[in-house]
Amino acid sequence: MTEIAAQSEYDENSPEFQAFQEKVRGTNVSEQSLLATDYLNHFNEIIMTLEMVPDMPELLEEAKGWQPKHYKQHFEDSTIADKDLAIEVYDYVPAKLKKPFEQTIEQANKLVLAAVDRLEKEIEGGNDPMVRATATTVSRLLQKLMDHASANIHGSETTMDQTEIDDLLG
Repeated sequence: MTEIAAQSEYDENSPEFQAFQEKVRGTNVSEQSLLATDYLNHFNEIIMTLEMVPDMPELLEEAKGWQPKHYKQHFEDSTIADKDLAIEVYDYVPAKLKKPFEQTIEQANKLVLAAVDRLEKEIEGGNDPMVRATATTVSRLLQKLMDHASANIHGSETTMDQTEIDDLLG
């Protein structure tokens, strides 16, 4: 699993944060949070893969190869033009935005790994209706988490309650 990073000592009133807001203007990094939506592509790929597993069970092998990636690691491996900037400013994301963002990402990481294990057992057991139900539920839940992460990137402090996730998974 990924680790939730140490809390940022910066807030939206710090001179460092304000200086970086200017620096990121016109880039793929949000001025509101100093986070970049490109990070969510790491999850969008697994969501699409999981959605296709009921019709193409062989994609489970690809899903099993997916691993959580910390925000900075994603950009280190990325080819986007603003990758170095995204890495540089991450430490200056205000705690009130970074904490809910990282909590949401951690929930998504745990959900993907648990879903892959569950789907593997359901496929091995020949339970096709459950494979479809699980893939559909997990994909929708992951998309909801990505909506929360996207809102965090755009300045929202919201997260999804873990009990809501657990209830939806049954």
